[in-house]
Amino acid sequence: MFSRVKNALYNVVGGLDALPAVRDGEAPGDGDKLPLKFKYTRPSFLQLTTDDEVQVSADHVIRPIIVPRDLSKIPWNAGYAETINAGKSLRNEDQAAVYRGAVRRGAHGDGAELPWVYFALFDGHAGSGVAVAASNVLQRVLQDKLMSVMELLVPDGGAAAPEGGFLPFGDRKITADSLVIGALETAFWDMDQQIARDKKHYKMTGGCTVLVALFILGKLYLANAGDSRAIICRGEQVIPMSCDFTPETERSRIKHLGMQCPELLGSEFTHLEFVRRPVRADLGKRLLCRDAFMTGWAYRTVTPEDLRFPLIYGEGKRSRVLATIGVTRGFGDHDLKAQSSNVDIKPFLTPEPEVRIFDVCTEELTDGDVLVMGTDGLWDVLPNDRAAQIVLKSLDHFPASDTQRFKFRYISAAQDLVMHSRGKLKERSWRTVDNRAATIDDISVFVIPLRGYQEEHRAWMAATRQQPEQQPPPQPPLQLQAQSQPQPQPQSPTRTSSSPQLSPPPQPQPQPPADAS
Repeated sequence: MFSRVKNALYNVVGGLDALPAVRDGEAPGDGDKLPLKFKYTRPSFLQLTTDDEVQVSADHVIRPIIVPRDLSKIPWNAGYAETINAGKSLRNEDQAAVYRGAVRRGAHGDGAELPWVYFALFDGHAGSGVAVAASNVLQRVLQDKLMSVMELLVPDGGAAAPEGGFLPFGDRKITADSLVIGALETAFWDMDQQIARDKKHYKMTGGCTVLVALFILGKLYLANAGDSRAIICRGEQVIPMSCDFTPETERSRIKHLGMQCPELLGSEFTHLEFVRRPVRADLGKRLLCRDAFMTGWAYRTVTPEDLRFPLIYGEGKRSRVLATIGVTRGFGDHDLKAQSSNVDIKPFLTPEPEVRIFDVCTEELTDGDVLVMGTDGLWDVLPNDRAAQIVLKSLDHFPASDTQRFKFRYISAAQDLVMHSRGKLKERSWRTVDNRAATIDDISVFVIPLRGYQEEHRAWMAATRQQPEQQPPPQPPLQLQAQSQPQPQPQSPTRTSSSPQLSPPPQPQPQPPADAS
């Protein structure tokens, strides 16, 4: 108990993540006997191909800001930048991934094609193993999930979805949005289960939060499980695309689970929340308390069971589940136990993402409308509105008339965001430009131009409409031809719940000019 209290005190005073507890009878080095499934490296699009290059990027004193060498490695000349922590962990435990894929109809994949683009951030903790694994595998899991519903997303022959964008199933109507959301949700869940299986055979340390941007069907689907964050910046206007999932924001869910399943708490923790931690002198006295079903406070007479350690300890960013972990959603942490205890933490964590949708193709977008994705190291010292201001100011330095420099505008914006949160080293501490404490955490940032996807999707849609002319199908009997002829669809804005109308392209389309440069 003293070790747990001491560790919680260190969290409050130093703002540091708690170290994972070691299982009873298990030495800290036991996992070293297992082989690695994935070697530690930095994101592939950074092209840090040697161990020496990776080592240089991990300088805790200089904290260099790393950006891609080749802009064509990321779609639409999107920007990316990262920097390592100030000594919190040996390695940069953040990971990032970019993937351009397509799902195809037919048993041999020779039917209609539906392209999709994926950006992901993984913020690791207590080791980099799970984040590295997820960055290598999640896109493949998602590809399988999208493929499983391809017949519904693009009906047979590439015909448009029924009026209103709904796909009928008896008395139920299923939208394309719900199918994509379901693909993301099951991909997250299956990825976490695969990590649990792999940990039995490979060395795979820690856990990670997950932030995924999926561009498909003319929309952006933003899936978040953790405390990384995404916002859309349109000038100085900010559209939040995620919610930070922390012990503070998920207090109600976690306390309800503790109340309904008290066996998960052992005999050491309580789901009750008191206005202050009760001590033995409070026994038999009344103290303000909040139960799982309450949003307000009421008096409760303190019993010996109430002296147990609270299920959620601390406030705000310093809150911890079972005094150990500061995140509540993500992958991994299957073997994590509370400090100096045999109580499992995993039952209180979930890989379930929240998915938000932004209809890209119905908006009037400019080159300055971007999606900003960042791990929590960025947002620790940077509010949303200030991030939008930094992006706007950075983009203004690269006018469209300057054709030589214009393509660097998004990578420059990502670099400026990282630089603001990292700050500069002054008298042995990192300080922001206004002399406030800067973040000492790893920072990873994407700045993604929404117009790039909008133009790409519209070009793809235009190509699909030409398909019947380029490769005419066999002619049906005359009396049936008029019924089977596809009708042109009106160009009207779609609701969030509607399904875009698709027809198959003749063949895979070439990459957009931004990728080929």
